[in-house]
Amino acid sequence: MNADGRKRENAGMEDRERLIQLKESSGMNWKEFAEYFEIPYRTMQDWEHGKRSMPHYLLRLMEYKMRMEKLGGGHKSK
Repeated sequence: MNADGRKRENAGMEDRERLIQLKESSGMNWKEFAEYFEIPYRTMQDWEHGKRSMPHYLLRLMEYKMRMEKLGGGHKSK
């Protein structure tokens, strides 16, 4: 695998970890979390387990929505 492939893989792992932290900060379970964002539960499971990578922009939008609605941490990007 080349350096670009490793960067994408690492970014995917970071996004996965941020998604899990975001969900935990919300106080919701995965089903409630998926319903809140109107994202299929199976898709959330795939992102959580690393079977699929979520679009980075979507994670930022989810964090923004939670911050605006004051639901949990809405982890700030570094």
